[in-house]
Amino acid sequence: MRFDTKIGIVVRADLAAWQQLNVTAFLASAVAGGVPETVGEPYEDGSGNSYLPMFRQPVLVYVAGQEELRVVREKAVGRGMDVAVYIEEMFKTGHDADNRAAVRAVEADELGLVGVAVHGARNGVDKVLKGLTLHP
Repeated sequence: MRFDTKIGIVVRADLAAWQQLNVTAFLASAVAGGVPETVGEPYEDGSGNSYLPMFRQPVLVYVAGQEELRVVREKAVGRGMDVAVYIEEMFKTGHDADNRAAVRAVEADELGLVGVAVHGARNGVDKVLKGLTLHP
């Protein structure tokens, strides 16, 4: 099945593996919470156990350097896409309110990006992520 929209997550290549996974999880949750139509219906197994719903379309995860992350954020914001950011300072916070305060304290062009998620029209997301490498 081909979707009209696409979800792409980009994490900084030089992060430790646990940090890349953590950033990816948080950014995916941002898309799910901010764009509810990306989430499908709940699951149920043959025994009647219920499970949480997931994205109804694939999520592609890329790696990039600091400058590439900045460019991705700028292009996506410029195109009016749904964007989530994760900045380095968020590794030191303990909860959501502190995370928001850390982002609010920094001008957009000064964000210490370690990850960016974008959601939008498939061709627009492809253009924003063009040239990036898929996560190994």
